[in-house]
Amino acid sequence: MSRGTKANPEWTGFQESRPYGPKYDLRTDFVMVYGISNDLPERIEGWKKAGYTIHLMTGVSWGQYQDYLYGRYDGRDHWDEAQAERGGTHLLHGKDVPYMVPTISFAEYLASHIKKAIDCGVEAIHMEEPEFWAAGGYSEAFKREWLNAYGEGWIPPHSSPDAQYRASKLKAAVYYRALDRICSQMKEYSLVTYGRTVRFYVPTHSLINYTQWRIVSPEALLVSMPSCDGFIAQIWTGTARTPNVYQGVRRERTFETAFLEYGIMQELTRGTGREMWFLHDPIEDNPRYSWSDYRKNYRSTVVASLLHPGVSQYEVCPWPRRVFEGSYPTEDGTGKETIPGSYATVLLTVMSVLRDMHNHEEAEAGEAYTSGVGLCLANSAMYQRGEVLAPGEEEAAAFKYDGTTTADLLSPPQQELLDWSSFYGLALPLVKDGIPLRPVQLDNILTFPGYLEDYRVLLLSYEFMKPEHPGIHQAIGQWVREGGVLIYVGDGSDPFHGVQEWWNNAASRKRYERPEQHLFESMGLGLDPLEGEHSVGSGAVLVHRIDPASLSRSGEGAKQVQASVRRALAIRGEEGQYKARGHLQIRRGPYLIAHRLDETNTAEDIRFEGRYIDLFEAELPVLQGVALKPGEDCLLYDLSWTREGSGAAEILISSSQIRDERLEANRLTFFSESPSDMTVSTRIRMANEPVRAVAGGQPAEWSRDAESGTVLVRYPGSPEGVEVTLEW
Repeated sequence: MSRGTKANPEWTGFQESRPYGPKYDLRTDFVMVYGISNDLPERIEGWKKAGYTIHLMTGVSWGQYQDYLYGRYDGRDHWDEAQAERGGTHLLHGKDVPYMVPTISFAEYLASHIKKAIDCGVEAIHMEEPEFWAAGGYSEAFKREWLNAYGEGWIPPHSSPDAQYRASKLKAAVYYRALDRICSQMKEYSLVTYGRTVRFYVPTHSLINYTQWRIVSPEALLVSMPSCDGFIAQIWTGTARTPNVYQGVRRERTFETAFLEYGIMQELTRGTGREMWFLHDPIEDNPRYSWSDYRKNYRSTVVASLLHPGVSQYEVCPWPRRVFEGSYPTEDGTGKETIPGSYATVLLTVMSVLRDMHNHEEAEAGEAYTSGVGLCLANSAMYQRGEVLAPGEEEAAAFKYDGTTTADLLSPPQQELLDWSSFYGLALPLVKDGIPLRPVQLDNILTFPGYLEDYRVLLLSYEFMKPEHPGIHQAIGQWVREGGVLIYVGDGSDPFHGVQEWWNNAASRKRYERPEQHLFESMGLGLDPLEGEHSVGSGAVLVHRIDPASLSRSGEGAKQVQASVRRALAIRGEEGQYKARGHLQIRRGPYLIAHRLDETNTAEDIRFEGRYIDLFEAELPVLQGVALKPGEDCLLYDLSWTREGSGAAEILISSSQIRDERLEANRLTFFSESPSDMTVSTRIRMANEPVRAVAGGQPAEWSRDAESGTVLVRYPGSPEGVEVTLEW
């Protein structure tokens, strides 16, 4: 649901910094013209002539802002506002492109640029990636922010858990302030100057990714910001391939990580009235992979996103020019190649599916699966990701979030920061068991009534995050009393339990050593209930006194998580409702979407009987039954599904945008819009064999599958539209 005013539907869109180009004209509903430069009016005009609704996207933490840095904006050098790590090294996104501390001055500078975009008539603004690195917090600007916020001199973040936690909490707060200031000010400017409403969105990585990559962002704070209309969930191969640990093995798990990432972003806006677009990227920022690698991981992220039916809007591609015109390494590493023609067709087919997804609700599951299981995650997880060093202690080694650091060079605390196993130790065992686990945005529990109504079992640990308000515990307690089962996992070893927060504030009526003590006491269990099961009203609490990170290190740890959820359901009287299976699947209208899990003990064969169109292949082949091997994905069109009122011929799927479809006595005519220099595939259900097929005035290639009663037509694409006619 939009909180702003839209002139046209905006189900799919993409972002592009280059002027209009027919090779990457994806024919979506809107385009986000990227960056505010002198040629902005010309770029906007080019895309507007192509029929697009125009948005603007620009970076809020980094960008081509050298005029501000070097004093050309206001006569003062602003390099003191660049984020800096311990030792004073600036954190850079590129040459002369630092990540910024979002000071009030910097917010005013950004606002002056946003005005130019509003003057050009854009309908929405996307303030991209409010990011403050956990390793930062050492610049002069941040020291000033600390003094203003806390009324005391700056304390080095690495000096104690409390200093690290307070620094990161402040980092989130100053980015919230900047966004609130810019968005509110510019909404007023648009109304006063032009009498029109401009919408503001925040494209952001998931809370899961930011936490693992050790980045702080406002994230859940923005859901309650009046001037924020929604988000783009920036999830793609580059985030989802970040290695994690399961049963003691550290490796990439793109599907599982993406599934959890899209899940937390769905839950971020569920029931809040804010919009959410899911992003997909056919490649990624790292240009060193081959097309086959990109393709495999893209399929996994697309399938992972479609398993979350609460979102039906998509950014189908960032930077399509680099996809359709860029070159990447060949399989043998001897050279580079542009996108294979067949893969370009596949990508446009998937984008067409994404455009159609809002028309279809989740269908009733053909087989039962375990729903209503959630794992709580809070903004505060980001606040515990900076290093803490004892006096005189030095870093064991420099390390990065991307898993390339040699593990044996790291100290144990660094390795945990890299892997974030305290979260994955609870999450991966359930996903690997085929349980559609939902990460639950803990911060929303208090803000949005009824947020927990769809959950039967919740897992919670304060060993990697903290509750930011005691009222959260009242909401959880009420949910348990009404029949929910809470699984609490934690041994109290996290040093961040001692940070200066509400549960141990000297001014409080009662102080607690750890926040879960307040939770347990509020449910009548005392401060430190023993390991085991405890009844609370109509529900129960299961307490496991163990470090959740340890659960990632062995098969026994994974089994313990699975057994605990199985027991929680049994307590609810739902014994046997834990459905361990080797895959995750969903049906949305005619679409069957599934992933066969690997690293699972479930030996079942995954086969879907029936007749389907394979949407991950350029020729849209018709398959009789589909089997999945471990690690494989599928996106299928079920030919047993029919629309109401379908006639003698109907278009089922196309790698293009279809408009002006007309069915006459023995003729079907339509216009097909797509990027240029590609081959369009369109599969049509037809009772009769065609006698003639024409596209753009030329004979079109076609073939008929008699058993399915469908025809495949292939022809060159054009963004202006190709008229296609079939006669029978």
